Amino acid sequence: MTDHRWMGAALALADRGVGRTAPNPNVGCLIVRDGRVVGRGWTQPGGRPHAEAMALAQAGEAAKGATAYVTLEPCAHVSTRGPACTDLLIAARVARIVAAMGDPDPRTNGEGFARARAAGIAVTTGVREAEARAMIAGFLTRRAKSRPFVTLKLATSLDGRIARPDGESRWITGPQARAHTHLERSRHEAILIGRGTLEADAPRLDVRLPGLESRSPRRILLSRTPEPGWETIASPAAIGDLAGVDRLMVEGGAKTASAFLAAGLVDRLLLYRAPILIGDGRAALSDIGLARLSDAHGRWRLTDSRMLGSDRLEVYERG
Repeated sequence: MTDHRWMGAALALADRGVGRTAPNPNVGCLIVRDGRVVGRGWTQPGGRPHAEAMALAQAGEAAKGATAYVTLEPCAHVSTRGPACTDLLIAARVARIVAAMGDPDPRTNGEGFARARAAGIAVTTGVREAEARAMIAGFLTRRAKSRPFVTLKLATSLDGRIARPDGESRWITGPQARAHTHLERSRHEAILIGRGTLEADAPRLDVRLPGLESRSPRRILLSRTPEPGWETIASPAAIGDLAGVDRLMVEGGAKTASAFLAAGLVDRLLLYRAPILIGDGRAALSDIGLARLSDAHGRWRLTDSRMLGSDRLEVYERG
């Protein structure tokens, strides 16, 4: 197998930790010797152990002379929570490190690669880097913008309605689309709604997929009034203060969604569209601060589109 294909396997391991590893990035690591996988690892919930430590523990002596495929530059700093992964790889005497990308954390940021090379380990970088960046979008957004990566979920009719005029909204989309929403919830540390949605629907916001119930995210309420059993923030800008949250899902309603869009805080859109017409109902969005129609163009790019039963899912990311 080529480096490209082995890195694909490491990325699949990293995907297991999406929404579970903050404040650390979700990383995957594969130890390969003589064309055979001898160790696998991915960042565990809460950020420790790191992927490399897990993979090396599994590989044992077989790591000597092997190639380590990692989706992010191995950390170069010693923490109270564990050793530096670069030092572990050097001690294991791997022959080569193949990394998808460098680590922007200033405590590492090239030092991991430099230290490995100084120890005689061959280092290759940039293998499937774009995919690796998408994989740790939460970690990168937190470092660059001091806030979580935000996904906005909207479930609408063909004419852009989220409810009938009387507020009835269960259910616009079918069971397959709703199951996909639960899967998305499991990939975020926290989920947020507004006061109106809380009072109208009293949503549980948990994950109800067999085997994934433990991945239910923290529940955040956008409100100036505290609510028992909820974490409350007063404004969209306050998401930066949510400790341990690198991926935030916003589920509703229209006022909350519009507030996040107007503030420029949405990085990804999940648009579930059902093949129904509602007519005179409640719109998915209100004012989002658009001054001119020309300003609406070029902001979003389609990254995925698929059918979920009779509903269509479209995924957009900021252009």
